[in-house]
Amino acid sequence: MQQQSPDRALLAIDIGNTRLKWSLYARGEPGAPLLAHGAEFLDHIDRLAEGPWAELPVTPTAMLGCVVAGEHVRRRAEEQIAEAFDFSPRWAVSSVAEAGIVNGYDHPTRLGADRFVAMIGARHRMLAAQAGAAPRPIIVVLVGTAVTVEAIDAEGRFLGGLILPGHGIMLRALESGTAGLHVPTGEVQIFPTNTSDALTSGGTYAIAGAVERMVQHLRQHCGAEPVCYMAGGAGWKMAPSMIGSFELVESLIMDGLLVIAQQREQQRLA
Repeated sequence: MQQQSPDRALLAIDIGNTRLKWSLYARGEPGAPLLAHGAEFLDHIDRLAEGPWAELPVTPTAMLGCVVAGEHVRRRAEEQIAEAFDFSPRWAVSSVAEAGIVNGYDHPTRLGADRFVAMIGARHRMLAAQAGAAPRPIIVVLVGTAVTVEAIDAEGRFLGGLILPGHGIMLRALESGTAGLHVPTGEVQIFPTNTSDALTSGGTYAIAGAVERMVQHLRQHCGAEPVCYMAGGAGWKMAPSMIGSFELVESLIMDGLLVIAQQREQQRLA
């Protein structure tokens, strides 16, 4: 049974290529208490309204999300939102600039919304950690179905980023293109001595190498050591194999949505 919240509870939604993740916050601002959260595979979106969202501790008064899975999936999510709540869905999209990030993409609106929102969350986290000290450049790594590696300078300008296949895509590509290569997932080893470990180690070190190269580029470009954040469903798999200091942040996209929600509310009230 839902109860009306005395605060302005916000439902934050992140629709990736595999799952829809959601979090209910007491307010739409960074640091707001997390009241509930969950995730559904995209095939199961249609159960949200009568399932998890029917059992929330409080009723959200607004929603903000980002989606990369396509129009059809977004419409299915909106149908569930309309069935469960009395508000219109709002979606964060990439733009020229928002919430401290200046988008340096050649065509800013073509940047994936999840990448843009994650960068906003990362910059807010960096500034809070610096506690008034000089801002630092940032590397943002999202490890999911695909892997993205973003470079942001100390002033908040997105300089550019890499996109490469995640572990699963790499393995499927090798299996489809190499005769007889059908092996179980192995372990990451320094010197792999079987095919399973060789595949897993090769994919892991390919991702790690791309990240390390971007760190080098940003360090040289900015003349300062970047702060590095890693997020995404498979981030925990990569973290032990990384060189250098990385902070694993589970909620980086949700953090960005909270920052955007707060800024838009402030602009509305101004």
